[in-house]
Amino acid sequence: MLQTAVTAQKRIAIVRARWHADIVDNAVAMFVDEWVAIGGSKTKVEVIDVPGALEIPLHAQSLIATGKYDAIVACAFVVDGGIYRHDFVASTVLDALMRVQLDTGTPILSVVLTPHHFQESEAQIGFFKQHFLTKGKEAASACWAILEARARIVANVS
Repeated sequence: MLQTAVTAQKRIAIVRARWHADIVDNAVAMFVDEWVAIGGSKTKVEVIDVPGALEIPLHAQSLIATGKYDAIVACAFVVDGGIYRHDFVASTVLDALMRVQLDTGTPILSVVLTPHHFQESEAQIGFFKQHFLTKGKEAASACWAILEARARIVANVS
């Protein structure tokens, strides 16, 4: 129970890319809703905007360096814009986020997603808006779980 009380007070930064904001914002909104539903405080979640996915890792690293955040959640929707580079962008972002996480010891959760085929049709946009709701909820649960697990490690070492 001690860990849960401690986790409820953790500060979370959500770094979201603004490309396809109408889709990405669904993950952010659902993360916050689920964070509160499982016992976290809405006032402990700060949302920070960056232009695109490639800017997320450096921004996450800078936020961690402030010492204000216990976890970072990265949100972006990286799509094929007609030039085959989306896979490389998504891979680069995820690799960099993992490096920042390992270098700093601060958990970084990813809702950086890239579909194989995306067309800006009403059906596809609707599908991914719904998918990002699901991923936002999953990210909140995963964030809570990793912070709880890390609190148990500290409690067992002390």
